[in-house]
Amino acid sequence: MAVRSFIDISPDSHFPLENLPFGVFQPRNGKPRVGVAIGDLIIDLSVLEEIGHFRSAGFENQNVFCKQSLNSFLALGRPAWHKTREILQHLLAAETPTLRDDARLREKVFHAQKDVVMKLPVRIGNYTDFYSSYHHAHNVGTMLRGPENALMPNWKWLPVAYHGRASSVVISGTDVRRPQGQTKAPDATAPTFGQTKSLDYELEMAFLIGPGNSLGGPVPIDRATDHIFGLVLMNDWSARDIQAWEYQPLGPFLAKNFATSISLEPFRKPLPQQNPEPLRYLGWKDDFTFDIHLEASLQTSSMSAPHVITRTNFQNLYWSIAQQLAHHTVSGCNLEPGDLLASGTISGPAEESRGCMLELTWRGANPLKLPNDETRKWLEDGDSLTITGWCAGDGYRVGFGEVTGRVLPAASSP
Repeated sequence: MAVRSFIDISPDSHFPLENLPFGVFQPRNGKPRVGVAIGDLIIDLSVLEEIGHFRSAGFENQNVFCKQSLNSFLALGRPAWHKTREILQHLLAAETPTLRDDARLREKVFHAQKDVVMKLPVRIGNYTDFYSSYHHAHNVGTMLRGPENALMPNWKWLPVAYHGRASSVVISGTDVRRPQGQTKAPDATAPTFGQTKSLDYELEMAFLIGPGNSLGGPVPIDRATDHIFGLVLMNDWSARDIQAWEYQPLGPFLAKNFATSISLEPFRKPLPQQNPEPLRYLGWKDDFTFDIHLEASLQTSSMSAPHVITRTNFQNLYWSIAQQLAHHTVSGCNLEPGDLLASGTISGPAEESRGCMLELTWRGANPLKLPNDETRKWLEDGDSLTITGWCAGDGYRVGFGEVTGRVLPAASSP
């Protein structure tokens, strides 16, 4: 059952007392600092820290919540995260008078979400994008090589990934300018330069690294969760025609580096059996996934409301986040606080659960029909794409808000 708070929280809010997601916000006439969302409010943790409410969490005098990113807090590790959450849930509980009965303190601590500006929550030093959805990989492989050769020989043996571009990870609400690059038509003898004609979204989730590991010291899979702070929604915008020309033999570059949009566990499910059985460093009897409902909605410039075009679930991932982290570090690669590791497109077995336009329209062959009679093979200028997700509890939701981006025309050619 839902836990009661003295804060009035709508039953369909993504941010009940059971959730309390961390982020960075900037109030009017103030500097960015760390906060936590509850209902339609944000709690200013820097104020609570200053008056000593986190002394028992083990990081007294470190001033982690007055900073402009979560990196210092992420570096403290899971015991500090858990204790901080316990303290906050106690302060916000219906029976606790500390904030409930102190109007002056509440005025300092609480901000309406509509009155603040949300910031990128972490300094992202590195960003890795995995390719962990079986249905997505099989659909894309079928388009390129036919169903009999859809998956590459290594796909079920290791979590395939590539290193992305951390500098172009942007917060929800940031407009995305249509990228330019080289493309080559199948019947052309040479490539041409211009803006992408095949702009796509990718419905993904990603997780933020906490303490991280030392160079040369792999993280064992049964310790992976000690280094995972939390999950965010992600849209890994993609230029499919640029990607098709450039990705051989080393993978995406310009097709993926122009923008990646992000948002800011009690819903664990056993990880389904994998076949073939993973190698020992990827095997863990207690491995898990999450039951997270995910949606993507498209709104064109002539539509009055967004229309849901994808409904899928985090459980559709073949490789777990623990396996992704263990594989990433098995070579000795050092992960650092604030690093971002993404799932790759999350697609399911049904047509409506396909997590990108590439799959929904089958590479443009079957245009998507919208309620206002418009059609889309790919995203067009003026289109807005929103991804949202939540876990359904008993009388409450634990949600991730949303990540939204609007497509702007390409910049002038160089």
